Amino acid sequence: MSTPVIQQGTLTLSAAMMSWEMGVPRAVDRGDAAGESSASIGARIAAFRKERGLTQKELAERLAVSQPVISDYEHDVIRLPADVVVTIARVLDVSTDELLGLKREPPSRAGVKNRRLSRRLQAIDALPKRDQEALLRTIDAFISKTA
Repeated sequence: MSTPVIQQGTLTLSAAMMSWEMGVPRAVDRGDAAGESSASIGARIAAFRKERGLTQKELAERLAVSQPVISDYEHDVIRLPADVVVTIARVLDVSTDELLGLKREPPSRAGVKNRRLSRRLQAIDALPKRDQEALLRTIDAFISKTA
């Protein structure tokens, strides 16, 4: 079966080459998402984002885009430019190889599963060193008291 061809004057375009739909390039489906290594880049972005306790809106703010754009990335609606892949990897604190599915994240780097705890840890990480030390002493005293 041949590909339909649209001819206009001397310009010939194959329908197979027309990958733009409503001005937005569609992501290419490269298989099923049964395993982590075969999961799409969008699924990996969503997984890393959730591991870090971020919402789509929070990730969007860090990337200076709107929340629907993040949703489109995660659902493989929009193809990610290389510079966006690098920026997302930096924001999510993963390598581009991990984000692209070329290398699996070591288990020791897995994010905190408790979203509330993760947000508090991020807030603590943003505090001055002196305040962090004071909090750690308090936490250590509490843990030693209950253990």
